[in-house]
This record gives sequence, C-alpha cells and structure tokens, in this order.
Amino acid sequence: MSTYIYMIRHGDSPKEGPERSRGLTEKGIADTRKLTELLIKEDLDVVVSSPYLRSILTVEGVSQHIGQAVFVEEDLKERVFSTDNHRMPDQELGPLLEASFLDPDFSLKGAESNADCVKRGIGVLNTLLDPYRKKKIAVGTHGAIMTLMLGYYDSRFDLNFLHRTSKPDVYRMEFKGLEFVGVERLWQ
Repeated sequence: MSTYIYMIRHGDSPKEGPERSRGLTEKGIADTRKLTELLIKEDLDVVVSSPYLRSILTVEGVSQHIGQAVFVEEDLKERVFSTDNHRMPDQELGPLLEASFLDPDFSLKGAESNADCVKRGIGVLNTLLDPYRKKKIAVGTHGAIMTLMLGYYDSRFDLNFLHRTSKPDVYRMEFKGLEFVGVERLWQ
C-alpha cells in the first residue's frame, strides 16, 4: 500500500499585510469550502500546515472533519524571499523568481535560496513519510515551496509550473516507502 501526500497551496489571500498573519479573501474562503468537500472524499489521516494563517485556514476544515487539530510545521512556510516581513510586490518577485530558478543558490542578502528552501521542505516530507507510512497526509503550504518540493522529485515542476498554479491548488503525491511514484493534480 502507498503513502499519499496531498500538497495543498493556500487559497486566495490579501496582497497586503504581514506574511504570517494574512488570512483569506472572500474568494479564498469560498474556494476553501470547495477544497474541503474535495478532500473529505480522500479520507485523510492527518493534516499538517505551514504556520502562516492563510495555509492553516485553507486546511482547517479537513482537520475538523477528521477530528484532529492541524499540526503546524514551521518549515512548511513559504520561501523567504527577503528580510521584509511583508509580501514582496509582483514587479520585484518576478525577476527574483527567474534568477532563483536559473541559479538554485541565488538569494537576496539575508534571505533564502531555492536550494535552502528545498532542503527544509524535503526534510519535512521525509519526517512525515515514516511515521505516517501507508497513510494520507494533507500538507498545507505555499506556491514556491510546493513547486520546489514537487520539483525535487520531478523536474517538470519548475517556474512555468509555479506560474500556472492556482490558489488553492492540490497535488496528490504517491510514495512506496520513501520512493516517489508519481503525482496527480486534484484541483480543477
């Protein structure tokens, strides 16, 4: 039997405000209800999330359904793009993402590179795969780190993929032991 990890990108959130405390927009809340209905059918066993409020709010309906609290994991937070605590404007983020995907070790001073982000994200997945072997694990996270974690296993998940993802979005990864088998998009 396989282990499944459901990579869940958070719902739409306001563009302004501190990274950790930005919640969801009205659209994000409505989409999260639909997402919860979709994920309830998957019969999940555990829900883990980034500490950022928008991620927790996106997966908390599923955790309530299975009668367990959301397990918050600091290392599922979004890639740290700058030393500022607020969302980076798109006109600055776009070129930074391009440079980062060309050179995985590139980062702004005091921030995090793609290589560093992959290391911490995959570290979390590896710690989940053993104790939850043959289980279904929901992982609430963010666009860049989700792309980097998926890309660790399959090179098709790159910057172009990141630009095509939606908020929310869901990808079901299958593992046999620690071996990656494949991935399927569930959110339409």
